[in-house]
Amino acid sequence: MSATPASRAILRHSKLLLRQNTFRQASTTSEAASKAQDAGKQAVSKASEGLSRVQSSAGAALSKVGSSAYNALGKVGGRTGRLISFVESLIPPTVYYSRVGLELTKTVFKGQQMTPPTLAQFQSYLEPLINVFRNPRSISSITGSLTRSVSPETVLSSIRNANSRQVATAGIIFAQVLGFFTVGEMIGRLKIVGYRGEAHHEH
Repeated sequence: MSATPASRAILRHSKLLLRQNTFRQASTTSEAASKAQDAGKQAVSKASEGLSRVQSSAGAALSKVGSSAYNALGKVGGRTGRLISFVESLIPPTVYYSRVGLELTKTVFKGQQMTPPTLAQFQSYLEPLINVFRNPRSISSITGSLTRSVSPETVLSSIRNANSRQVATAGIIFAQVLGFFTVGEMIGRLKIVGYRGEAHHEH
């Protein structure tokens, strides 16, 4: 009977030692993992600091070069200086109107449910022109096929077979062209009504 409590005590002691060892190993592995994460974070922060330093120094150097070049161009006089200042004055409106034109084009494409042509369509349209530049004698065959495809009979048949949507679209396009022509005439005359003419001389 005395052997049993002693063996139980030894078993308890060995279980306690086993638990302590596993706890120590788990704590050391978690400490090692946290140390590795800290080291990784420090390396990333050092790399980002180095990158920001390089970017700031490069940005400063580029701005110095740009400002010195701009100052050098500003000191140029005569016709060249006037040309440079004229080009500089054209840059902002050009950028503005190009953006406006892009947005207007997007709106028209969405409104008319249009899609830009594919690369294959571009190639099919440009292939005859490329062939003409390669072989100028082939231009007669191209003009012959164009005159056959745009004969008066085909134009009349396409007009007769047009549906109401196509007629409405053609009317809208005609009104737009007429409106642009009218506005262009007003700008050219610098008047809304009438032309500037010479004074009539009575004899």
